[in-house]
Formats: sequence, C-alpha cells, structure tokens
Amino acid sequence: MTKRINLALQGGGAHGAFTWGVLDRLLQEKDIEIAAISGTSAGALNAAALKAGMAQGGAQGARVLLDRIWHQVGSVHDLRLTGWIAQTLPPVGMVNSWMESLMPVSPMDIAALVTSPYQYGPLYRNPLEPVVRTLNFDQVCAHDGPELHIATTNVRSGKIRVFSGTEISCEVIMASACLPTLFQAVELEDPVTGVREAYWDGGYTGNPALYPLFDAHLPDDIVIVNINPLQREDVPRTPQEIQNRVNEISFNSSLLRELRAIQFVKDLIAQGRMERGTMKDVLVHMVADDDLMTTLSVTSKVTPTPYLLHSLKEAGRKACEGFLSAHKADLNTRASLNLEEMFG
Repeated sequence: MTKRINLALQGGGAHGAFTWGVLDRLLQEKDIEIAAISGTSAGALNAAALKAGMAQGGAQGARVLLDRIWHQVGSVHDLRLTGWIAQTLPPVGMVNSWMESLMPVSPMDIAALVTSPYQYGPLYRNPLEPVVRTLNFDQVCAHDGPELHIATTNVRSGKIRVFSGTEISCEVIMASACLPTLFQAVELEDPVTGVREAYWDGGYTGNPALYPLFDAHLPDDIVIVNINPLQREDVPRTPQEIQNRVNEISFNSSLLRELRAIQFVKDLIAQGRMERGTMKDVLVHMVADDDLMTTLSVTSKVTPTPYLLHSLKEAGRKACEGFLSAHKADLNTRASLNLEEMFG
C-alpha cells in the first residue's frame, strides 16, 4: 500500500547536503509517494531538483539530478573520488574544529562587518545563479509531480512570502537562499500589484514553511528534514560558539512556532474543544542527526567543500535509513515526533 507524505526541507547552506542524502535514500522507497514539498534556501534547491528530476526520469531521475546539482555546488566533477579519500580522513566534525582553530574568524565574517554585497558594483554576481539556471523550470513548475512551495522573506515588510507552482523561477530559488551579508537582495515583481519587491533568505520567516502543507487535499503526514540542531547541551562561550548558536536559534524559531501551533490544534481536538475535521490533525515526523550537526558550525555552512558535502550526504542517507527502520510503519497512521514532549 502506497504511503503519501509531504516533505518540509530546512535551509542551512552547505549543510543542505545532508538533505540531499535523505532524499537520495527516500527516493529508493517504491511505496512512498511525495505529494508536496515545502523548501527554504538549500531546501528550496533540493526541492526544485527533486521535482525536475522526477519529471525527467521518476525517482531515479531525481536522484541523478540531485547528484548533479550538488556536484556543481561542490565544484567537482565526481564526488566518488571524494568518497574514497574521505575513508582516510577523520570525522567531518573534527575537520571543522581544526579549521576553526586555524582560522577562528573567517575572511567572510570580517568582510561582512566592513563591506556590503552592494559595493561590488558591476562585478557582482550571485554564485548560486549558474547552478540554479541548470534546472529546467518548465519541469520545476509542472502540474504533475509533487506540489512545490518555496519560502522567502520580504525585505521591506519582514513577512514571509511563499511562492508556489508556476510562480517559482530561478530568481525565487536564489531569493530563498539570499543571505543579506553575502548576496544582494533578489527583486521580483508582485504579479498582483506590479510592484517590485526585494527578498532575502526564507529561513528568517519560514525554515521551512509548514502551513502550505496543511491543505485538505494533501496527506496528513509532514516529514521534516531538520539540519539546524534544535538542542545543544553545552552553553556557548567562545565568540564562534555564540555566533553559531544564535544562527541556529534564529533559523529554527519559525519552525518551532509552527510546530507549537500544530500541537495547540491537536490539544483542542483531543480535548473535544474543536470538532475533528474542522482543522487538520497533522502527523509530524522528523529526520535529523543532531549529534553530527552539533559538531559543525555556521562557518561550514558557507564552505561547500567536496569532503563536507560527501560526508553530509552519507550522514543523510544513514539518518533516513534509521528513520525508515523505526518509523516507516507510522506513516499515514500516527505521528513519530512527540510535540507534547518537545513543548512540555
């Protein structure tokens, strides 16, 4: 029996390679159908590649296109070589610690304090653009296949703006991944008002946005691929640790608000204060590897080395394998993420 699910894909720069691995493993499950995807930043790129790849060649086509996109992000031709070399290297978290010890403040951090991406003049070009433009947007926006929803942040209003279906373009994907200290805001024309609006990374307001997946025609199950650790045991003390935790909290805050709202509705239904069927009783699941992600930092998010990307892909495949072994039977039946415990 086919299990229909929705996917919610977080953003996190190069750490989005973890989601690449999760999707690579999930697409091997012939009895799981992806009905809709909500993606932000790197999650938006993953979502668009999955949708276009499925249009080209089904699940295997999606796996091939995801591989190609992340190869381009890592600026290498064949990550299999990286995989062979990775067997001789220490864990990726240890490599990250060495990098931070050698260079406690990255050149990018320093540049962000004294320069703006608007100072580059005619030399400016978003480095993500050549990668995103390789996608076929007729396939990304096709009616067939999973519904697609991409979150961005309106710079002027500070509100979330979710683009869906035929609204999605190369510029929308770049807007969803636009970190304002690194990239110029992406301007898009509002089709209703005709006004050009500027957009930044969607992670500030929806990382990822869950509400587009609440529609009645979609399945109840939302599988969140989480790449920003929700919990850290140690209190950050160094400047790098503090910056890293502030980044994680900022990019998890919108997700936690939506999860709390889901639990509020579930409580009302359980208490009989809301008639069942009035609002969706969402079944939430999560694929994550906080043990790995807590060894990484905000610096590695903007350092897409082939070694890092390969390691994260393999970690994502392993995490998805663990999720499927433990919770595949829960899909379309019950939630596997205990929200009551999370917010208790």
